[in-house]
Amino acid sequence: MSPEPTLSQSVAPASAGATELSPTLAPARVVLYSDDAETRLSVRRAVGRRASRDTPTIEWVEVATSEAMLAAVAAGGNALLVLDGETAKVGGFGLAREVKDTYFDAPPILLLVARPQDAWIAAWSQADATVPYPLKPMEVADTVAGLLRAHAGA
Repeated sequence: MSPEPTLSQSVAPASAGATELSPTLAPARVVLYSDDAETRLSVRRAVGRRASRDTPTIEWVEVATSEAMLAAVAAGGNALLVLDGETAKVGGFGLAREVKDTYFDAPPILLLVARPQDAWIAAWSQADATVPYPLKPMEVADTVAGLLRAHAGA
């Protein structure tokens, strides 16, 4: 088994053969922001290398600081941002709002929220979708797939 990626590494698709179901789709770059390594691991495990059969493989870019997340957004080329609303210091709610206010062509944003009742603040943040804790793998994967499909169709 290969070692876990560090914050400066991304998890690339397994191989060229991994795209056999949809060979014309380029990998989707997904930025995953959380200060908790276990949360990042849980999201990656829930979604895997591909959220669904009709979506591209995912190139995960993990970041643990708001500065790194904003730099990843500024670099462009992202299909989706997954932000942990419970991250200390600078949470995903404020970052989502900042990204949506700053970038006209911002990618879709999925917010991980502590409770379903946090949907009101997610709406304020202009997030495109929310998933509550505890994270349910099927719910996370289905939501990521839906956002990737919407982004591809935009």
